[in-house]
Order: sequence, then structure tokens, then C-alpha cells
Amino acid sequence: MAFWSKFTYLLRNWRAHLRAFVKGTTNGPPGGDVVFTGELSATIFRAGGEQEELGVICRRVVTDVGVQFMAQDFAGGVKDITALNYHDSGIGTNAESAGDTDLQTPAGPTTRATGTQTNPANGQYRTVGVITYSGPLAITEHGVFSQASRGGGSVLWDRSVFAPINVQNQDSIQFQYTLTINSGG
Repeated sequence: MAFWSKFTYLLRNWRAHLRAFVKGTTNGPPGGDVVFTGELSATIFRAGGEQEELGVICRRVVTDVGVQFMAQDFAGGVKDITALNYHDSGIGTNAESAGDTDLQTPAGPTTRATGTQTNPANGQYRTVGVITYSGPLAITEHGVFSQASRGGGSVLWDRSVFAPINVQNQDSIQFQYTLTINSGG
């Protein structure tokens, strides 16, 4: 419940915190030090049974539409922030931007992986999803979305671009996205 109480605080003060939230910076808004950090880690599971832990592969970028989605949920709208639990990957290389609304070039399965949500520490939200590939690809981007199907009104919460992760037929990548919210002010 601590996670949601922090979100309620941020909703009341959302304009002051919006810049730090979208940028994921370590610099809080004027007069405070509230910090939001999105972090993506990955582990590769090879078809032959080998496992390779890649660690943190990217930090940031929470999107503008993700922030709007959260604000609409707190305002009692039909949005539900717990829906931001679907993982997708792609081969796009354009730089991340707060204005992103989708991956540049989605690749892999057409249905997004459903994550497992946890609250691993005070002020943290985590979703872990596994994507299995059916052919060779160089995966370079990942996103957390609000629905399993691509397109059709899905909201992109966070987009990450990273060095290529080469996969072959039946290889899987486990993506772990952690949003850390440090209160202050």
C-alpha cells in the first residue's frame, strides 16, 4: 500500500513532479527531491539451456502518454495503472523520447508477454515478462504497455533502447522493469 500512497501524494502535486517523472532524472523539481527512476534489466535464456544475466541495460524514459494515463487513473477515470504490465520488444534504434507512443519497430511474438507484478521494496513497482522468439533477431528496444495486443489504444508507459541482444529460434529474454520512487520535498 505504501506504493499507492506515494502515488496519491504525487498526484496531488503532479505538475511540480512531472518534469522529474518524465525525464527520470536524479534532479527533483524546484524545492524538492522526489525522484522517479525506471530501470530495465535482462536475462537471456538460450534454447540449449544456457543462461546469461545482462544486468541493467537501460534507465528511463517514462512517456508523456504514460504520465497522462497515471493522472487519469488517479482522477477516477476509466484508466487502471495496474494494466501497465505487458512487455514488448523490437529492433528499432531511434533514441528514446518522452513523446514516444509505441516501439519504433516491434519484433517477435504478436501478443505481448504478460508480466508478473510485485512491490519488491518500499517505493518500488516491478513487472517481469518473458518473451520467446521464433527466429534470429537483434533486439534493441523494449516497452511496457497497457494491453497484450499491439496497437488499438494501448498506452506505452516506458520505452528503452539498448545495445543489440542477439537471439535465435526458441531463445527467450526475461525483461525486468523496476520503477523506483523516492519521496522528498
